[in-house]
Amino acid sequence: MLIRIPNVLSPEEVQHCRATLEQSTWTDGRITAGEQSAKAKLNLQIPQDSKEGRELGELILRALGRNPIFNSAALPLRVYPPLFNRYDTGMHFNAHVDNAIRPIPGAGFRIRTDVSSTLFLTSPEEYDGGELVIQDTYGTHSVKLPAGDMVVYPSSSLHSVNRVTRGSRWASFFWSQSMVRDDTKRALLYEFDCSIIETRKSLPDDHPAVLGLTSTYHNLLRQWAEL
Repeated sequence: MLIRIPNVLSPEEVQHCRATLEQSTWTDGRITAGEQSAKAKLNLQIPQDSKEGRELGELILRALGRNPIFNSAALPLRVYPPLFNRYDTGMHFNAHVDNAIRPIPGAGFRIRTDVSSTLFLTSPEEYDGGELVIQDTYGTHSVKLPAGDMVVYPSSSLHSVNRVTRGSRWASFFWSQSMVRDDTKRALLYEFDCSIIETRKSLPDDHPAVLGLTSTYHNLLRQWAEL
């Protein structure tokens, strides 16, 4: 399930992120890649333990907490601290699958990566190339979104970033461990939730149809969730 989430960050928040990142030190992005992915990866990243990275990561986590689409689509149990990458002209990331398990720095525990997220911090007109290309059972999808918009997709998907041929592409990326690890079940729950929202626009909350749909949603979540 691939879902675009618009306006995760406001224009002011995007500008704050960009201004902070412009003053930061960028390092080789291969530092966070696995052995196989490192051979396919050519980009820059902000160090995970940097003051700027932690500050902006907290800003993004707050934005995710108030975003109903992200919470409905990902059903997050834990969210990995957001990271930040940069693809200058000539940089790219060949096809790869994200690591299944990641340790959270300084936390003493690990998370299972069920859902991957890319939050764009540069507008499409600022660079050429740099599309996020995601492969799933329905084919290949090329994603290039406005600054502040985000895409979420299963971490099990083969994906890549096309070579940037002009300008520079900046983004935040991170993973979530979902309460529902199976993507098919997560997709059903997300579609179910969307149907409930649409039904509530036409019917009052105490209508039997609304109550029935809501009850079934929560009973399915109760059956499938792992906490």
